[in-house]
Amino acid sequence: MKKIIFCILFPLLGFSQEIALLKYNGGGDWYANPTSLPNLIKYSNQTIKTTIKSKPATVEPSSPDIFSYPFVHATGHGNIIFNDAEILNLRNYMLSGGFMHFDDNYGLDEYIRKQIKLIFPNNNLVEIPANHPIFQKPFNFASGLPKIHEHDGKRAQAFGIFENNRLVLLYTYECDLGDGWEDEDVHHDPKEVREKALKMGANILNYIFND
Repeated sequence: MKKIIFCILFPLLGFSQEIALLKYNGGGDWYANPTSLPNLIKYSNQTIKTTIKSKPATVEPSSPDIFSYPFVHATGHGNIIFNDAEILNLRNYMLSGGFMHFDDNYGLDEYIRKQIKLIFPNNNLVEIPANHPIFQKPFNFASGLPKIHEHDGKRAQAFGIFENNRLVLLYTYECDLGDGWEDEDVHHDPKEVREKALKMGANILNYIFND
């Protein structure tokens, strides 16, 4: 079912080989982790042979341009607010074949869950099982979402919104996945930790571009 949906909808929406960062309102630092997406793109293009443009775009939640990007990433530490027009646009984007990734950079959780509920009032965030394809290929994560940075001693969790059995929204929590994509000198993570984060990111992009 997922392959059929993507084959039909991507041409209609004009999706390109480009990904975007979401510039949201509310006061949260949407611009956090500036090196993360460029590094992920480079890693993905080199290892799983995607052909994504090297520089990610920036897009606002209400913009019609969002329908040009098959993958939109959002991160930050603080408040995030969507108005009614943004909620509708984001919902239509995901229902039309787009994929939204919210990555809690620590402190986003209490705000983003409320906004996701406004976007999908009839859907609940569900934890994504470790046997889901997003954890299986091309790199295997037998226990699901990997832990990159430690904060509260909680396990890393991946939550999702599904529509017609298609994962349309991914929320990564207690993981700091985007931190692991950053330049080495930002967080001084060991090579194996950065590699783990980049592999998980490549799995996400593979799910969108290659699956």
